[in-house]
Amino acid sequence: MSVTLPRTPLYTDHYEYTMLEAALRDGTAELPCVFEVFGRRLPTGRRYGVVAGIGRLSEAIERFRFEDADLEDLTSRGVVKQSTAEWLADYRFKGDIDVYAEGELYFPGSPIVTVAGTFAECVLLETLTLSILNHDSAIASAAARMVTAARGRPILEMGSRRTHEAAAIAASRAAYLAGFVATSNLEAGRRYGVPTSGTSAHAFTLLHKSEVEAFQAQVDAFGTDTTLLVDTYDITQGIRNAIEVAGPRLRAIRIDSGDLDVMATGARELLDELGAHDTKIVVSGDLDEFSIAALAAAPVDIYGAGTAVVVGSGAPTAQLVYKLVEVEGRPVAKRSEHKGTNGGRKVAVRRHKPTGTATEEVVVSQGEPESLPGDKRLQTPLFRGGGLVEQPSLEESRELLRQRLISIPWEGLKLSPGDPAIPVVQQHGGA
Repeated sequence: MSVTLPRTPLYTDHYEYTMLEAALRDGTAELPCVFEVFGRRLPTGRRYGVVAGIGRLSEAIERFRFEDADLEDLTSRGVVKQSTAEWLADYRFKGDIDVYAEGELYFPGSPIVTVAGTFAECVLLETLTLSILNHDSAIASAAARMVTAARGRPILEMGSRRTHEAAAIAASRAAYLAGFVATSNLEAGRRYGVPTSGTSAHAFTLLHKSEVEAFQAQVDAFGTDTTLLVDTYDITQGIRNAIEVAGPRLRAIRIDSGDLDVMATGARELLDELGAHDTKIVVSGDLDEFSIAALAAAPVDIYGAGTAVVVGSGAPTAQLVYKLVEVEGRPVAKRSEHKGTNGGRKVAVRRHKPTGTATEEVVVSQGEPESLPGDKRLQTPLFRGGGLVEQPSLEESRELLRQRLISIPWEGLKLSPGDPAIPVVQQHGGA
């Protein structure tokens, strides 16, 4: 789905303009540089990360422009001098960007994004790049764990009311990328084509004089192909009322409170007793990957996840960083304690057994890795000479992630803390 979006606002930090101003003054602004995005480590307890937000990032970079009002604001507040404002007026990213494809897995040290161009044009993209990728990758990583825990049962994303209104849209997209089947966020449906789904809340039941009247109103409007929320008062009577009104062909009931394992088991028995054998049971209520896994033996058909998914289920950021690794072809690196970097542009491949199981990721600085059977090169072009290279669709990225989760050793899918699913081996010069 193509939707016209507004120009990217100034998603930048003050220090980027400090560097830009000084670099323009001393003549280093036009030096060819390479920046890389990577994570030094995975969030605590995680065994893999999911690359998400590449599609949103590409759109944002294309729209990254400075209008007269932006420049007037920057100069009036003393952020930049007039000469720098004049340079910004003509800003267009004209360099190259390579990325791990959206839906790819990443691990500590994986060169997820490589940005090459002049220092000035690349440094201005740091905050924009990190704000998108840190958020979306955190959401997708958490959502992928929930999908694994669900063991094939569908999950609905319904967390829009638990986060910032703009973040909610991005979270819906990232959750769908990770394997959720639908979202309650209509803007995510309009903007990205994510399937949407939803039912009524407790307020609709409370609005009416009785639960039966509320259910009747909903069935009159949508027929039996709807989901009735049955736990506003007494869940047993709620289920009886739902089947009384809609009949045994009711699509689904939703349970949003209580001990969901016990409630779902009792609901299934009662539905079967009432002849509603095909009526599905949807459960929601602060679900995360651990509570979903705990419901594996319960007669649940569909999960609804909200708060946990939109806040990354305990890891609200992917902890990615954007670092300068090369200047005029010369490797540069930080030596700070616990924050050191590896200099030089990287090339990454993932190695696999003949069966397709991934065994390691090899990252080579200033060179090419030895080519072996089963190797998959991980970086793909995103921009060339400032022009956007055609990218996979969201559906294709969703399928890529599904395949990648199949490829890692089964231990890598455990929810318990542990080592990364596959090791990353750093090499220099193809050695």
